[in-house]
Amino acid sequence: MPISIHPVTAFRMQTPYVAAALIAIMVVAGFVSGHGLKRLLLFFIGVGIGLALYHAAFGFTAAYRQAIRDKDLTGVAAQFVMLILAMLLFAPVLAEGEALGQRVGGAVAPVGLSMAFGAFIFGLGMQLAGGCGSGTLYTAGGGNVRMVLVLLFFCLGGFWGSLDLGAWQSLPGIGSVSLGERFGWPQAITLQIAVIACVYWAMRRLGGRVHRPLGWHGEFTWDRLLRGPWPMLQSAGSLALFNWLTLLIAGHPWSITWAFALWTAKAAMAFGWDPHTSAFWTGGFQEQALRGPLLADVTSVMNFGIMLGAFLSAALAGKIAPVAKIGLRPALAAILGGLLLGYGARLAYGCNIGAFFSGIASTSLHAWVWIICAVIGNWLAIRLRPLFHLAD
Repeated sequence: MPISIHPVTAFRMQTPYVAAALIAIMVVAGFVSGHGLKRLLLFFIGVGIGLALYHAAFGFTAAYRQAIRDKDLTGVAAQFVMLILAMLLFAPVLAEGEALGQRVGGAVAPVGLSMAFGAFIFGLGMQLAGGCGSGTLYTAGGGNVRMVLVLLFFCLGGFWGSLDLGAWQSLPGIGSVSLGERFGWPQAITLQIAVIACVYWAMRRLGGRVHRPLGWHGEFTWDRLLRGPWPMLQSAGSLALFNWLTLLIAGHPWSITWAFALWTAKAAMAFGWDPHTSAFWTGGFQEQALRGPLLADVTSVMNFGIMLGAFLSAALAGKIAPVAKIGLRPALAAILGGLLLGYGARLAYGCNIGAFFSGIASTSLHAWVWIICAVIGNWLAIRLRPLFHLAD
């Protein structure tokens, strides 16, 4: 069907919320600009990510649940496209080792028992909490009160994990492995695409199907572009592009969960906690970030952008309707899920974004181990969801 483009038509958006979102974006941008152009650009990339996530309801948690329980591969297929696009964009930059006059490096982390266990409990947390790192940010930013509770305990869990990280890292492991550096970038990308193709073929053979349109269904309108919903492939392509831009500007790929631990550590300092009692927070970039201004931290700046972008997106779509009432069991699941997400992310060097998405794009072996362990955790937690009265 040919695509026809029509002018913007009237739609029901929440004008006061739209105005509030735009004002908040401009105010935060003003503060961020005081820390340099790089952080300002990354803040607006975060805003774009928030729009792309919310407009397509692009998440990992629901996609895994639908694939495992309903054999609906729509969300997983979109993620596969996103991963392949990101690989192709990342490879020339990482092979060169620099961009825009600065050194760049991929999201490559050690493979070990602690990382695998962290990914497993992160997978458990995903289904209990109802979101991953990116999902928690954009749904909380869009006005979901329960996910604000998840975000709070996500932060606490991340800080808790940072305090225990040294003991976990004493477990056996094989260190960091970059497939691109080990085998060559063309070979590594070809290998990874082949693995993704084989996984998708196997899922289809087991009965999985794409149940919903991945691209634009029907006519394209400016109305729909502005307020959503977007097709999965549009968000998948946007997220791959935004991650690549983050690599170019920040010098490293997109990540999320480091900031959660940092926010809680700063709050703990305000209540008298001494960071020198923790090996993790003593020395290196951790101590520098802890002592420095919050808006100087790249991940924090992008996270604020994601939440505000999602807030704007929800207001444009007319979907902001906060409900403060949360049942006891769903609230318990939010608390437990948030703690598991935070603790697991710290052990596993990130979440679905920093460890999996950015890791695969960087050809890191740990990303493949991460997703296997996280999927096992998801599979188990899906069977626990009814105990907490959690519905789709």
